[in-house]
Amino acid sequence: MSFKNVEIFENKIANFFGSKFAVSTDSCTHAIELCLRYLYPSKKIFFPKNTYVGVPMLADKLNLKWGWKDEKWFDYYYIGNTNIIDAAVLWKKNSYIKKTFMCISFQFRKHINIGRGGIILLDSKNAYEKLLKLSYDGRSRDIPWRNQNIKLYGYHYYMTPESAKYGIEIYKRKYNIKPKLWSYNDYPDLSKMRVFK
Repeated sequence: MSFKNVEIFENKIANFFGSKFAVSTDSCTHAIELCLRYLYPSKKIFFPKNTYVGVPMLADKLNLKWGWKDEKWFDYYYIGNTNIIDAAVLWKKNSYIKKTFMCISFQFRKHINIGRGGIILLDSKNAYEKLLKLSYDGRSRDIPWRNQNIKLYGYHYYMTPESAKYGIEIYKRKYNIKPKLWSYNDYPDLSKMRVFK
């Protein structure tokens, strides 16, 4: 199956949110991870206590300094001290925030419920080109990898054409339907979980 479906899906999501570029991934958590790898913040970063469990685990995975913050967020939140936004639950037309990396989820409970998938919305062409390669094992997606002299380490985090095709079908049905509104109240206090003690 052609990666053309992936590009079509990315363009539809970018146009809906109002961003210049979009890089699809196999999950929103991996989208956030790629942004953290791209920016690699030197300052301590902060996560709200009420979020998805895999998000703060990324900081340990990447050996980043991190801590908790008390935040009553709605629709999205910033990963503190960065311009990365965990907008996994957001579905709102023209809501992209300029000069940020907004990460959206397509997990089965989300509005565009592919089952698994994510996307990074951004407005920097340089960051777009780098993140695209990072999500495709360091390679370009439009040329068979065997025909490339790969120069960049990357990660196997791309969205498959099959998932993108399914996402396009769901988008056509649901893009204009009012979504569920999410907030910090939908998540437990992770700081109390044994895994983070």
